[in-house]
Amino acid sequence: MEKKIKIVLAILLFLCLADMPYGYYELVRFIAFVGFGLLAFRANQDKAQTELVIYGALALLFQPFFKVSLGRELWNVIDVIVGIGLIITIFKKPKNKVY
Repeated sequence: MEKKIKIVLAILLFLCLADMPYGYYELVRFIAFVGFGLLAFRANQDKAQTELVIYGALALLFQPFFKVSLGRELWNVIDVIVGIGLIITIFKKPKNKVY
């Protein structure tokens, strides 16, 4: 489930680079807030403090209730960095999980 959330979030964030209607960006903010919230919850269950802090901070950054005005260029940079980071975490093997 975590991989699916990360893939969907990465795709949505990369699509933010295109010229989309403003409603799309609001939808992405809401979906990202929920997605990063779920990832933070899961990290808390796994006792992964670093991931918990990162996903929690991303949930706060993308939250749809209070607009964080950073400008389109900076948001594009953030979207790319977060999208690439999500893709990297999909392929990275966790240290503390036993398979």
